[in-house]
Amino acid sequence: MNMRKFIAPTARQALRDIRDELGDEAVILSNRKVAEGVEIIAMANEAIEQLTDHAPAQKGVKSAAKPVAHAGLLAIAKSVEPQSEPVKPVAVPQSAIAAPQSADSILGEIKNMHSVLQQQLAAMSWNDVQQRDPQRAGLLRRMLNSGFSALLARQLMDKLPAGKEQGESWIKQVLKRNLRVAGESDDIVAKGGVYALIGPTGVGKTTTTAKLAARAVVRYGADKVALLTTDSYRIGAYEQLKIYGKILGVAVHAVKDTDDLRLTLSALKHKHLVLIDTVGMGQRDERVGDQNEMFDATGVQRLLLLNATSSGDTLEDVARMYHSEKVIGCIATKLDEAASLGAVLDVAVRHRLVMHYIANGQRVPEDLYPVNPDYLLHRALKPAEEKTPFTLHELEFPALMSGVSTGEAAYAL
Repeated sequence: MNMRKFIAPTARQALRDIRDELGDEAVILSNRKVAEGVEIIAMANEAIEQLTDHAPAQKGVKSAAKPVAHAGLLAIAKSVEPQSEPVKPVAVPQSAIAAPQSADSILGEIKNMHSVLQQQLAAMSWNDVQQRDPQRAGLLRRMLNSGFSALLARQLMDKLPAGKEQGESWIKQVLKRNLRVAGESDDIVAKGGVYALIGPTGVGKTTTTAKLAARAVVRYGADKVALLTTDSYRIGAYEQLKIYGKILGVAVHAVKDTDDLRLTLSALKHKHLVLIDTVGMGQRDERVGDQNEMFDATGVQRLLLLNATSSGDTLEDVARMYHSEKVIGCIATKLDEAASLGAVLDVAVRHRLVMHYIANGQRVPEDLYPVNPDYLLHRALKPAEEKTPFTLHELEFPALMSGVSTGEAAYAL
């Protein structure tokens, strides 16, 4: 069946050799300790598929041959713990031989066993890392507890120089180098133009729009600034922006569709800065696509607002669904409400989003600040003062890391 034997000093090295030669989808059949370290027997996934693809079509009861082979393989594959003696297939009950099984179900079971075994072997590997390099394991655990993704955290740990005593400082330096921050020449208030603030419901678009408008009014005057809204859905949305406009002395316009937006922007082309407050909607709402098309048709640049209180999975979803070439960067909001900042910084780094401002409260215009990477990274990696139900403990760490896919794309750091 084209099985291969791999012997290496550690399980981690053996798994690496298997991936290099048989690919990420290789099926682990058995593993045991040997004098040289660990021995793992594996088979390429293609070989398994060929076995099942050539299985004859079955109606009713199967012949005994293939279930016996499958049951023997099942007995071998279930031996997760290292064995001192080779594992022998157990006797197969007659009921199991007679049970009808399709080739697809056999392949499915093998793949499920493959996944479980890979996770358990990876857990063993991470236990080994904790024992050999507790500093690296501790830094990885802190990053995960700070909200950083396992993908980015593990990539940083893999690149951490061996014997690096100041590992936290090195991590901050690398993240700072990869955290893109808008400079003075990129400041939208100074550059001027037309910008739409986009993002899900409740991220703070209307308040942030007013904060940016206030900065522009102080610098260029109220007659050089205009406010637009596309939000005709929420009750009082237009009125809220209109109140801000009245306080600032800035005209506020409501637009309904692409043609209306095009005509309004044409009439406002003499303005230094035009800010568009948009509809609050979930990132999976089909109207997100319609909104992107409207702004693409009128050449409007966009700033994506990221709620720092959201989970990493939610922020990742937001970044993907709102992605466009016209998204020039992001503004992190609600930092005053966030327990940790790792998730929002992680998404900004991996999606190469230029951070323009951070919002730290509801006051207009005070609670809008330039991005200070040192402050953000210090706060993101600061050890939590209290443990919470979501804190990852040492004993839970190997199980979590064993479930992280190694096939995802790496990021240049």
